[in-house]
Amino acid sequence: MDEKETIAERSEARKEYTWSIDDIYKDDSLWKKDYDEVKKLIPVVKSYCGRLSESADTLFEYLRLNDSIAVYYDKLVNYAHRKRDEDTRNSVYQQMCGQLSALITEMGDASSFEIPEMVSIDPEVLIRFYDQKPELREYEVFLARLAQKKKHILSESEERIMALAGEMQDSPDTIYSIFSDADMTFEDACDSDGKKYPVTHSTYIPLMQSGDRELRKSAFGSMYSSYGKYKNSIAAMLAAQTKQLAFNARVRKYDSTLQASLDGNEVPVCVYHNLIETVHANMSSMHKYMKLRKKLMKVDELHMYDLYTPVIDDFEMKIPFEEAKEEVLRALASLGEDYTAILREGFADRWIDVYENAGKASGAYSAGARVHPFVLLNHKDTLNCEFTLAHEMGHAVHSYLSNKNQPVIYSDYVIFVAEVASTCNEALLMQYMLKNTTDPKKKAYLINYYLEQFRTTLYRQTMFAEFELKINEITENGDGITAENISQIYGDLNRLYFGDDVVIDDEIRVEWARIPHFYYNYYVYQYATGYAAAVALSGNILQNGKPAADAYKKFLSGGCSQPPIELLKIAGVDMTTPQPVDSALKLFDSLIDELDSLLKSAEV
Repeated sequence: MDEKETIAERSEARKEYTWSIDDIYKDDSLWKKDYDEVKKLIPVVKSYCGRLSESADTLFEYLRLNDSIAVYYDKLVNYAHRKRDEDTRNSVYQQMCGQLSALITEMGDASSFEIPEMVSIDPEVLIRFYDQKPELREYEVFLARLAQKKKHILSESEERIMALAGEMQDSPDTIYSIFSDADMTFEDACDSDGKKYPVTHSTYIPLMQSGDRELRKSAFGSMYSSYGKYKNSIAAMLAAQTKQLAFNARVRKYDSTLQASLDGNEVPVCVYHNLIETVHANMSSMHKYMKLRKKLMKVDELHMYDLYTPVIDDFEMKIPFEEAKEEVLRALASLGEDYTAILREGFADRWIDVYENAGKASGAYSAGARVHPFVLLNHKDTLNCEFTLAHEMGHAVHSYLSNKNQPVIYSDYVIFVAEVASTCNEALLMQYMLKNTTDPKKKAYLINYYLEQFRTTLYRQTMFAEFELKINEITENGDGITAENISQIYGDLNRLYFGDDVVIDDEIRVEWARIPHFYYNYYVYQYATGYAAAVALSGNILQNGKPAADAYKKFLSGGCSQPPIELLKIAGVDMTTPQPVDSALKLFDSLIDELDSLLKSAEV
């Protein structure tokens, strides 16, 4: 038996490839000190109960106190969660995160009076307050948003109960994360020569991109057989998630969990439905791509484990992390020197935790701490990992600019616009690589990769969004979620999206069990809408240069100072219409034809 690759322990990681977490706190004792300071503020918060309308000064003081607590939370949360994610097996930071969650719940209980009191302030009184205390105008947009949501805000006692339930309502996500990241294990995958490879969340996609079909099939079977063993337990976790969303929606007098979720980000429900309907209207393009993939792979049957491997034979791009950084910098030069200067700062000052280690959280993310963003990667020297770097640094710069340009109350941009900043970077990187590629085979490889971005983002994430909508509707209709009924839904959606040229392997019916985003409250649709917006914005930047780039950076600097739909309009995209999604999918269709034509030429 060949010796299999091992995953390094955290203690073996080279410092320069780990994030500088001590920029928040030098050690755990300083975290504990701030934790205790926040606990001391609980009675201070309570002391304002019943007083917020007594004067402009009192209201202003309380809002400033809230800002101070938010700054504390930023440090406490980022330190505890980033340390936990370095090694999810470490019980010290699991406990720290638990303590913090309890503290936030306790503070939420103490401050449960604030929103009912704020929305009850007479508009005429607020106008007078603004005149008496001009500094209070900083919070005018925030207070106006609360007024718009007045019918969904409960009484003080009811808000207190909701706050006390906060930690409990986070349980489905917490339980699933620990179960999936720390407890789940997978059988090794074997290639056609019998060599074994470890299957983890981080190695799975690289294994699925292998040119060895036996290895892909083996990894696919390993992943889903493991999740299949626990599908009933995971379905119960997902059912708990949908139940808490349904409870919140009903209590707050929303028509649906979808409306409740999107209202939090000031996104009209029509945006969600437009996305699904527009993708359905362009499903023929997806089926056309699957037909081309089957032809190019020269297989009698195209299986689900064949969908990630490049269709270009004998071509591979290995991109070490240092090379990836430099190419990302060159590709994003169109955004201006001020933008690339932030990237250079992040690379030099260790904003990024680069490589996988045992127990490390899977995937990739950017956490927008105020001291500076923290980016988690599990870099594997692949083209996909280079795009992940560009993606997560897009989030990071978005956070950096919003924190720098907005007061605390407006610095945290909403989820809806988050994926625009990241995927715009990906689109710019792709356009740069295509422009600077003269090798026809490499160009075909890149176009195939670009097509895969469309498939996995616009189509796949929309499929996820449709699945999420359907399972929440099961709960809202009073029916029960089971592993069998949601596996049936998931299998049917795969048939709809992939068409007749793909064999919908039975194992894929439980793929829902490994998707953590289903615990994020209608998050996934924003990958698709964000991608469509990013395709439009990147084209505008490349075509119109500095004015378009400046407008885009103004959007990045906006935080949540305006509704997300309005912020995107500043950058030049209107997501209330089907146009951005439809245009992106028309580009997808044209790229299929371009790849087909290129591969038919004598040069490839």
